[in-house]
Amino acid sequence: MPTPTLPAPRCAPALAPLLPVVGAATRVPLATGGEAVYANLDNAASAPALAAVAEHVARVLPHYASVHRGAGYLSRVSTELFESARGAVGRFVGARQDDAVVFTRSTTDALDLLSRAVPAGGRVLVADVEHHANLLPWQRSARTTVVPGGPDAAGTAAALEAELAGGGYALLAVTGASNVTGEVLPLRRLARAAHAAGARIAVDGAQLVPHRRVDLAGDDLDWIAFSGHKLYAPFGAGALVGRRDWLDAAEPYLAGGGATLEVGTGGVRWASGPERHEAGSPNVLGAAALARACTALAALPPGALEEHEAALRERLLDGLAALEGVRVVRPDAEDAVGVVTFTVEGHPSSQVAAYLSAEHGIGVRDGRFCAHRFADSLGLSSGALRASTGVGTGSADVDRLLAALRRFLTAGPELRYAVVDGSWGPVGDPRPDPAGFLGADLDRVARPR
Repeated sequence: MPTPTLPAPRCAPALAPLLPVVGAATRVPLATGGEAVYANLDNAASAPALAAVAEHVARVLPHYASVHRGAGYLSRVSTELFESARGAVGRFVGARQDDAVVFTRSTTDALDLLSRAVPAGGRVLVADVEHHANLLPWQRSARTTVVPGGPDAAGTAAALEAELAGGGYALLAVTGASNVTGEVLPLRRLARAAHAAGARIAVDGAQLVPHRRVDLAGDDLDWIAFSGHKLYAPFGAGALVGRRDWLDAAEPYLAGGGATLEVGTGGVRWASGPERHEAGSPNVLGAAALARACTALAALPPGALEEHEAALRERLLDGLAALEGVRVVRPDAEDAVGVVTFTVEGHPSSQVAAYLSAEHGIGVRDGRFCAHRFADSLGLSSGALRASTGVGTGSADVDRLLAALRRFLTAGPELRYAVVDGSWGPVGDPRPDPAGFLGADLDRVARPR
């Protein structure tokens, strides 16, 4: 059954993707028969690689060798690649000259590292709107206070400011942009409040850095953590960027080679700076990919990224507003990135997500988005749907989602759906098992016909 065409919102011109991404033309099987180009509206979870990033990794891969302390020429090349990546990442987020850029596996890894560097006895303040990555590392300490968020980003900021005013905190840990509502928090304002109260501020930048320019020095932020896989560099690297003193005073995050200056029978003398927390062989290609993504995004004309995502968000919100039974969570956010969360009345979010995938080749996220406390406070304890855009998203992707939802609401799904092994899916799903699909795809590459 063909997907109905959904008229675009009045006066809304078609939008092409802002930058080319790997896999933009990838086709996926439909349970109703045939294939469709995959519409990736799950960028907030993991964004596809920029074409420029994949090309960079392919170009440097033949020169990959051991990093640091290697005498071979390619070791020197790889060491330079790794250390220059550190500089590019720092510049991208406006790091101060003496800030540390520590490469980690992800935002979660970076925030866990920082949580171990808070001075002994230091109290930490967070709000319950946080992703688990910026809640659980702090919540495990009895010296952490979790305050309820407000009715919007400004209300959450006000609640944090009120708590900070009482004094006694060492650190405020806050998200830059919500992964549930897309709302951007007023970081400069919160930094002023934290510093006035004698505290520092750490920002979970996972959802902010891919969408907005960040300026650590200009906004007077102490640390920011973010992930490559959300920044169009899905090669297993993240970063913690910010002030050195707490990091240099903390126990090394991992004990091992590379983090030491001297090891003897009398003990260990640890390195200072980023190396102190980067024990083991580093992820050179991940760091190089992250740096290349940073330079590609930095090269965009000022405001281009924000304008692109604002137009897509407006198109999506207008279309959802026209669908009876669809409720958008905080559609009137004063400032938000390309994340829209919504529910479909009378239908489990997981069922709708399975329908979008099986019958239309559209990928969205469903559930509580690893932000259970916030989702529950928004009345989403049974889950919701989240569509998220990025530089590889065009208006055609948004229009496909709206058309598919309209068909679901007016004609219903073509297939019958049930919960199998804990997940919703079409009964008798004829699509290849994902492992088999990938294997067949790899086989075609290995043995072209």
